[in-house]
Amino acid sequence: MSEEQAQQLMQQMQMLENHFGQLTQQQNSIISIIREANSALHSINETKTKDESDSLIPIGIINIGSGVAIEKDQSSAINWLESRLKELEVALQNVNSQRQQVADNIEMGKHQMQSFIQKSQQAQK
Repeated sequence: MSEEQAQQLMQQMQMLENHFGQLTQQQNSIISIIREANSALHSINETKTKDESDSLIPIGIINIGSGVAIEKDQSSAINWLESRLKELEVALQNVNSQRQQVADNIEMGKHQMQSFIQKSQQAQK
């Protein structure tokens, strides 16, 4: 490996580390949304046991716009939330898979760089 190739490898590793950071942020966002959806689902289920009066429950995970309310009955709201949770779980699995691939690539790059450094040090002796 030439010095130029080593510099290219370092640049690739920096890009991979940046990408890993972005994937970590995505993962944290998805986890936060999953928690919010679970909390909303719990809140709706709690209202089932109470009086059957109409109530507005802000669940905050429907991205429509500020000040907009959607009317749903309890069962359709629960179905929608459960469907959304399944989608989020799939998205989380995909992000975790991508993070693992990037982490593996970073580790491989580190090994290549260590090998290059060792060979360079041996050549200087």
